[in-house]
Amino acid sequence: MSRNAAVSRAGSEQALAVYQQLRTRPGTGFDQVADGLQLSADERERCREELASLGLTTSDRSGDRTVVDPDVALLRLLRRERDRLQERLAATSRAHTALEALAGPFLRAGATPRSEVEVEIVTDPQRVLRELTELTESVRTAVHVMHTGSVRREDMAAELDRDRCRAARGVRVRAMYSRRVGTVPEMTQHLADRAALGVELRLSPVVPMNMVLADENFALLPTDPHDPDSPTILARGPGLVRSYLALYEYCWQAASRYGEEPGGSGGGGAGDGLSDQQRAALHMLASGIKDEQIARSLGVSLRTVSRLLSEVMQELGAASRFEAGVKAARLGLLDGEGSEQGA
Repeated sequence: MSRNAAVSRAGSEQALAVYQQLRTRPGTGFDQVADGLQLSADERERCREELASLGLTTSDRSGDRTVVDPDVALLRLLRRERDRLQERLAATSRAHTALEALAGPFLRAGATPRSEVEVEIVTDPQRVLRELTELTESVRTAVHVMHTGSVRREDMAAELDRDRCRAARGVRVRAMYSRRVGTVPEMTQHLADRAALGVELRLSPVVPMNMVLADENFALLPTDPHDPDSPTILARGPGLVRSYLALYEYCWQAASRYGEEPGGSGGGGAGDGLSDQQRAALHMLASGIKDEQIARSLGVSLRTVSRLLSEVMQELGAASRFEAGVKAARLGLLDGEGSEQGA
């Protein structure tokens, strides 16, 4: 034990001895008790200050010290510390408010966009349209779009207008559609019109969700990919948008170029005889999607999903779903290699 610690302990023991004497001998003064304990001048002063700081003794106007019960002293001490804490909190709050008012605008002005991520849930469809219009005017380099289904007839003209505006400003536009839209006459013409304006188009058996990405800094996508009427997520900031862009790039590489969709049976290898629907089910199976979700995505029953996957296993010569996934990966059926033989 250090000398200072030993002195402190001795002082506390002396203060305790003085306090006990003062309580057991009412009417006895502090100096009398100190004389009886043979305390030096320094020891007396130290005991006097310690008892006063703990609230165990109080001094009246004449200088005489009054003994306070321990429970009363404790309550007073706690109340005093609570008041001091509240004063510190109030002072901290005032300082924070002052700093925010003075430095806040400078901090926000100096913040780099790359460090910020903003996410907002938008429930108003008109707000989504306004965001798309503003995006067309502000985008600088590229726009990447996914469509799970056909574009509504009333929206086609507006989409073409956006394409013309972006093309005039040198903005790259990529759009990915579900392959089934190619069977809709109006969509067939709309895709041809977009391609004529320089839009890069690809078709895929499976498009996971509607999505709009721009400049690695803007994302628009649904809160529920299976419900097109669900609220929309509006996200800004590369820290988040780059993740969505990586998903888009994967889907883009796995899709077929517009006008170069694969035919029926090409080279006669394993997997060549799979239909688009079977390939879509295979992709989702390999991604770990459950049968119920596959059925919802394809718009078929659970029984049809089971039949499709059985046909896939038979075509690939696989004894299990897991083996079918492994063989599909080896054959390039999951990364776009198998779907672009005729490209």
